[in-house]
Amino acid sequence: MTVVWGIHNNQPDLDLIGGGFVTIGWDELGDMSALPDDRDFLKDRLAETYPDVTLGAIRVWAGVILRFNFEMQPGDYIICPNKADSTINIGRVIGDFYVEPGVDVHRNRRHVEWLRTGVPRTEFSQGARYEIGSAVTLFKVKNHTGEFLAAVGVAPPGDDTPVAPVVPPVPGPDLIENEPSAERVAAYSRDFVVDVLRKMDPFRFEHFTAAVLRAMGYHARPTVATGDGGVDVIASKDALGIEHPVIKVQCKRTVNTIGAPDVQNLAGALAHGGSEVGLFVTLGSYSADARHLERTRQDLRLVNGTELIDMIFEHYERLDPEWQALLPLRQVYAVDRDAELS
Repeated sequence: MTVVWGIHNNQPDLDLIGGGFVTIGWDELGDMSALPDDRDFLKDRLAETYPDVTLGAIRVWAGVILRFNFEMQPGDYIICPNKADSTINIGRVIGDFYVEPGVDVHRNRRHVEWLRTGVPRTEFSQGARYEIGSAVTLFKVKNHTGEFLAAVGVAPPGDDTPVAPVVPPVPGPDLIENEPSAERVAAYSRDFVVDVLRKMDPFRFEHFTAAVLRAMGYHARPTVATGDGGVDVIASKDALGIEHPVIKVQCKRTVNTIGAPDVQNLAGALAHGGSEVGLFVTLGSYSADARHLERTRQDLRLVNGTELIDMIFEHYERLDPEWQALLPLRQVYAVDRDAELS
């Protein structure tokens, strides 16, 4: 039977892709390779190590650790969402549990062969995206396994009809992964915004980007197409554009990765002497070479899809009514278990 796992990592500085691994925390437990496959023993150890944590969280933590150490097997597939750029990485477990020596954070690991990385979330159905938004660090993907496996060219394991998650009145430790938590509400809202924006025609997306900049306090207007380095919007701090620097903006509504040549094209359109800066805005992400180019230039700023959504949420109340009607959003309170379950 093909097993597919979902895993969340709360240490963005770890290079999971380059290092070829996935990991969980709870480093205070010490060398987890010495732990027995015994839930009661593990719950006692966790309660002793984390005396301020609730019993419910202890039960969930014990389940996650036992799954990672003992239940996960080489050959299983793993789905690892990347919150930083709203992409998904898919790989295959190729080793048993091990403890990485000489590191202080997330020493408990498993080797992974990454099959596809940086896959835009929008390649998957809303149901699949919802399922991997579980509040639990490690969980089995049960309802959309075929969809994720198809993304790496693997035949689905039989019937893969999506099943709506059922939320019990009082979530138990093994069912919390199905609840509509704050993490899922946030992910759903972000996916909604991306879905709306990527369906715009390029001209309208340029106007929307200008509207976001205006909501942030800039004066911004779309340009007439001139072929000048792909500049789509001109922005400035003053209405006449006299105060420097003037901001030249290029907009790409793609959810794919933007490479260095596109960024260099914008950089080449900037005047020398600090009177102009470049801003690249996309719904997708940037390649390592593109990010390197940004780091080497003081007059260049790259905004990916995650950062653009952050900007929209932060300045939503100042957006023109036209755009608020297109993106009907409101603030809500939702159950937030992240602090307990990560």
